[in-house]
Amino acid sequence: MSERGEKARELFKKGYNCAQAVLIAFSDVTGYDEKTSAMIASGFGGGMGRMREVCGAVSGMFIVYNMLNGYSDPADNEGKMKNYADIQKLASAFRDENGSIICKELLGLSKPEGTHIPEKRTEEYYKKRPCGDIVKSAADILEEFLNNRARKEKNI
Repeated sequence: MSERGEKARELFKKGYNCAQAVLIAFSDVTGYDEKTSAMIASGFGGGMGRMREVCGAVSGMFIVYNMLNGYSDPADNEGKMKNYADIQKLASAFRDENGSIICKELLGLSKPEGTHIPEKRTEEYYKKRPCGDIVKSAADILEEFLNNRARKEKNI
């Protein structure tokens, strides 16, 4: 669907975690270079530090969205409300396409693996993990969401 989705998939295959792959795929619009993007998203991989909670691709999607459309004034209740509504829309779109926003559910695990040690990235690893497709999905969803928003703002 999108170049960003394919870029996110390729970044994941290079060894970046799910959150890093999505964030780096949008580095041209966030203004952060690859290293800074990788550092920001580094702890979100594996469903938050490999705890298999919220999917890293979803976290990466939220980070990008917030960098572009977040609020900064703690008294901005309107901005906070809009932000939360948009985050929920993104989560819903991801859930509709992938079945869940929870890493362990996306991986078909009944419980977390119980270790902080990442698996070695081998051909077998990539064959058994849906993560490449998942990061592509997150990047595609976010890109479409941002494009639709831009069209609405321009009344197209």
